[in-house]
Amino acid sequence: MKKLKDVIKLINYNLKALIGFETIYKILSLLIFTPLFLNIFNLITKITGYKYLTFENFFSFLLNPLTIILLIVLFLFMMIFTLYDIATIIVILDASFQKKKISITEASSIALKKCQGVFKIKNILVVFLVLFLIPFLNIGVSSSLITTIKIPEFILEYIIKNKILLSLVFLLYLFLLSLLLRWLYIFHYYVIEDKNFKEARKDSVLLSKKCHFKDLITLIVIQMLIFVMYLVFLILGIMLIVLVSKVFNKILIIKSLTTTIIWLFIALSFICFVILTTPVGYAVISILYYLHKEEKKEKISHINIKNKELTKTNKWLKRITLVASGCAFIVSFFFTYGLYKGKYNFNIEMTRTLEVTAHRGASVFYPENTMSAFRGAKKLGADWIELDVQETKDGKVIVIHDTNFKRTANLNKNTWELTYDEVEKLDAGSFFSKKYKNEKIPLLEKVVEFAKENNIKLNIEIKPTGHERALEKSVVDIINDKKFVDDCVITSQVYDVLKKVKKYNKNISTVYVMSLAYGDITSLKYADNFSIEAMSVNKKLVRKVHNEGKKLYAWTVNTKESINEMINAKVDNIITDDITLAKEVIYSSKTSNIVNEYIKLVRSIF
Repeated sequence: MKKLKDVIKLINYNLKALIGFETIYKILSLLIFTPLFLNIFNLITKITGYKYLTFENFFSFLLNPLTIILLIVLFLFMMIFTLYDIATIIVILDASFQKKKISITEASSIALKKCQGVFKIKNILVVFLVLFLIPFLNIGVSSSLITTIKIPEFILEYIIKNKILLSLVFLLYLFLLSLLLRWLYIFHYYVIEDKNFKEARKDSVLLSKKCHFKDLITLIVIQMLIFVMYLVFLILGIMLIVLVSKVFNKILIIKSLTTTIIWLFIALSFICFVILTTPVGYAVISILYYLHKEEKKEKISHINIKNKELTKTNKWLKRITLVASGCAFIVSFFFTYGLYKGKYNFNIEMTRTLEVTAHRGASVFYPENTMSAFRGAKKLGADWIELDVQETKDGKVIVIHDTNFKRTANLNKNTWELTYDEVEKLDAGSFFSKKYKNEKIPLLEKVVEFAKENNIKLNIEIKPTGHERALEKSVVDIINDKKFVDDCVITSQVYDVLKKVKKYNKNISTVYVMSLAYGDITSLKYADNFSIEAMSVNKKLVRKVHNEGKKLYAWTVNTKESINEMINAKVDNIITDDITLAKEVIYSSKTSNIVNEYIKLVRSIF
């Protein structure tokens, strides 16, 4: 407990500088370097000729000489950026040990000078050492059961079943752990005492001699205490959210958004604790470093903290920080918008986000293919809305599934037999519920305007009847006029429709809707992607489609079992009538069962 108190004192002395720097660092990482990394990685895949990465082509991509060179450069950049974080924290903690206040700009300036040394050949291995420390210095959070990043199940199963491989993995882990404990103080010697990698490694081995086990226990205990605090905070927060949702249980939108709110809370909590765990990890190592120095009667060197109000360098550094922060917020706007629009994503099968499409809108709760159904789909959190379009007698594009109005509007007439003025008078809601009496059959143009205003994408299925005059051209013209090309796909069960769409605008993404997929479907050049009935979808088909740089949509997926099957098959998009169920199952698939079972337990109790 004494060491824990020492850690708290060390952190608390320059708490403002530590939290301030870590917050700025994490924001810059998220808003600038994360999108930069994503774009560079996607650029690498394009340069090397890989449209989509799956397990089948991943190793051939990785072994490409150009890939290796580019990834090494990218990797070095990332590790140096991480080293800068470590160096700054050590500088701030050393100032705390000296009982000196230090500003963010002064600490950053000193750390920047220290990091310049890694470009020397004798110090380059310092960068690679960062890899060893990341998994061990954030034990509390990075090994948390709450994490949403998982090793693929088939890899875990293969390792667990193969005893020899499991033993090798365990031995490798022990080897890396023992190496880490011997090299635990390299960064302190490198940053504080300006020693090169070889000297720092040698001194670290001597300093940690006969203390490995004690150091390990101290690291684990303090990090686990942080994890326990994190877990208790999560449990209380989730309990409060579930209780509030119970109070408003009858309100559909609150009920459907409960899981989303919980995961937003978990994500924000995770970010807050990540900001704290890195300083805590290095504070523990710093305490051990100074303690062992005293025990072995070694001279304790310190960084020269000038404690001047503001040097010229610091003034410029402060200005640069302010400008960088301003740029970060500007970049954050475009990056956040890009994330929302699905523009930033790895073209890797495992890491793609499975999107949910509302079949004919939220058709479980509202009359299908109506504005009420589309508004409901937005409220329930759908990523896309699927709708059907046909042409009236006077050439207007209306949203309706059946060629006849009998089922949904109680009129035994076909779509090509009525003008839009006549269609507009029909009641398209009473068939579902009297509550929706006088609901209208909307124009596609009106739905596109709604989608633009609400940032939701459209899956527009063209249903030719043989009586239309220029349905494909009319649909394309609407999309062009509304500047909606990047936020929709045009789909059809008739391949010739897609050919016509490409003729009018080759930039519009097309999707071929199929009940059965057999043979080389990827050779169909006018189909950018494929929408296939769920029963015909399997992992082999998905991999084949992905290897051609195309996406696969599955329809109509309405049960928990079928949704999980599509998740396991790695499809890109599921078309469903039950948006809430789909969202909950997808969220559940991304995290551990412990959190999900806890949520269920709280719901059952209250």
